[in-house]
Amino acid sequence: MIDFRPIFLILGILLTTLAVMMLIPAIADIVAGNPDWQVFAVAAGVTLFIGVSLSLTSRAGGASLSVRQAFILTTLSWIVLTAFAALPFAFSQLDLSITDAFFEAMSGITTTGSTVITNLDIAPPGLLLWRALLQWLGGIGIIVMALAVMPLLRVGGMQLFRMESSDQSEKALPRAAQVAAAIGAIYVGLTMIWVALLWFAGMSGFDAVAHAMTTIATGGFSTYDGSIGHFDSAAIDAIITVGMVIGSLPFLLYLMALQGKPKNLLQDTQVQWFLTILAVIIVVIAGWLWLKNGEDPLQSLRMAAFNVVSIMTGTGYATAGFDKWGSLAIPVFFFIMFIGGCAGSTTCGIKIFRFQVLYAAARTQFHNLAQPHGVFIPYYNRRPIPEEVIGSVMSFFF
Repeated sequence: MIDFRPIFLILGILLTTLAVMMLIPAIADIVAGNPDWQVFAVAAGVTLFIGVSLSLTSRAGGASLSVRQAFILTTLSWIVLTAFAALPFAFSQLDLSITDAFFEAMSGITTTGSTVITNLDIAPPGLLLWRALLQWLGGIGIIVMALAVMPLLRVGGMQLFRMESSDQSEKALPRAAQVAAAIGAIYVGLTMIWVALLWFAGMSGFDAVAHAMTTIATGGFSTYDGSIGHFDSAAIDAIITVGMVIGSLPFLLYLMALQGKPKNLLQDTQVQWFLTILAVIIVVIAGWLWLKNGEDPLQSLRMAAFNVVSIMTGTGYATAGFDKWGSLAIPVFFFIMFIGGCAGSTTCGIKIFRFQVLYAAARTQFHNLAQPHGVFIPYYNRRPIPEEVIGSVMSFFF
């Protein structure tokens, strides 16, 4: 018999947090004189009531989650949060259907970045801010889930990143909750830095806040139909490109760097693979634009860097119509969009570490075939890879 009380307790806390966040776009609409603030206020009230009710009626549950409970919580959290997050979209001036509202909310929370909304340039500020907030919340949610929940579920090799390591000296902080709180602080800090950078680069305060949130979250929602191409600024392109890369690296390594271990970030093989693949593809696409399409070399590098990073990290920003870049760019972009970033980041995709495990396992198998009497062990980050992890990654691919 499954005890649902711990599940409902956490769902209640998440819904309460979502309700509080709804007040931010409500304030934005009040300042702008937009009547949609009432929609956010009512949606926040309904969400808060359900969230507090779940929390208060489930406090007697256990303090920890079993694997089965974690599976149920992971599934329910995406569906329930999306349903309540869709309320402002469904009852706003945009008059979206229930299906479209749910789609937009799910796209935001999962940082997918697809949208059914047109004419973003004239959309109400509250809704634009709500889209950005959903992606920002989804980004930190993905990080926490990758570090605290997925290793417990042993899905797709994520048990490699269990924080309950037997080597106590390498634990960033003693408890998963403390790690989540520390990483959340880093996430907020990075967002604030990018708000300032984008504002200094020429964005309005509103646009800087919205795009900083969706950049660090690698979500890609913009306040304009033209995405980042609307600004036509090399400085903004560069700032957002770096921001997308920052959001694609393991946040746990940022925490370790702040604790005096910056070498961990530089020496991590997943980070090295990610940056190397990114650099090679940028150079190839930039060279193609320069030699094949006759673009200016610096302009080619600018367009290639921004759009390659955006596609590979799953962000979805755009500054150019790369569908017109020719026969090389389109298939390359198609394949790199599956790669994604590093585990423990805000990015989507297969993740670099799974390719590393696959490569290490294949290399070991090749050596075993070549030298049947030899003993060969696959390694990840200079540590032996357990057979369980290899099997989990293989099942993820095949």
